[in-house]
Amino acid sequence: MRGICKSLLSVALFLGFFAQAISVNAEELLVVTSGGFAQAYLDLSGPFLKNNPDIKIEMQRGPSMGETTNAIPKRLDRGEKVDVVIMVGSSLDELMAQGKLLKGSKVVLARSLIAAAVKEGAPKPDISNKEALTKTLLAAKSIAYSDSASGEYLSNELFPRLGIAKELKDKARQIPAVPVGEVVASGQAEIGFQQYSELLPIKGLDIIGKLSPDVQKETLYSAAIVSTSTHVESARKFLSYLSSSEVQPIIRKTGLDSIAGR
Repeated sequence: MRGICKSLLSVALFLGFFAQAISVNAEELLVVTSGGFAQAYLDLSGPFLKNNPDIKIEMQRGPSMGETTNAIPKRLDRGEKVDVVIMVGSSLDELMAQGKLLKGSKVVLARSLIAAAVKEGAPKPDISNKEALTKTLLAAKSIAYSDSASGEYLSNELFPRLGIAKELKDKARQIPAVPVGEVVASGQAEIGFQQYSELLPIKGLDIIGKLSPDVQKETLYSAAIVSTSTHVESARKFLSYLSSSEVQPIIRKTGLDSIAGR
């Protein structure tokens, strides 16, 4: 019996050392994701890492565009050792054209729509169509929108198209780096606009709903491998998982629309 116990102990020690060796030698990916896909990443990464113990992932957040220091284009300009970026597809395409991303590595992950929210318990104004949204914007005392894709669309395209850009100039402000939902939940803005998937996790909010089709703009979130990555094969495995059919129910739960195979 003592001999059997020693044998089992030896096997256990061997397996422990083996697992430790895998952990020590695991490739570590640095993934930078914009806020719209951040919750989906958090929900998806755990199962992937469990099934791929030879890979580790450090996740950081950064906007797809803008002038903040942690914006993904700025980080790549500085030469940060990023392996994978997850961001707005149009901005990703610009980086690809600049040669900063590995050609042919792009995968489209999800479709996102813009929504509006107010502080929890506050009256929910009407945004059901173009005319209703225009009245709500004009009546609002303060408006917050993001410094990424949805905010750029609102300030540069939608507000001028509605003919109210001048009226909103002094009460609508772009929120850099911080989630718009947090600003609204704290009472710093009466109404806020951002991707639905970014508003959904914020506590202290009541989401009014998504913008109507006549004023809505679709955003596609995509991922690609940074051209300077030294962990290309592990990065490809991760992106293949993120864009697979098996993860689509999880993506939809985070407020995104899945578009696997698009």
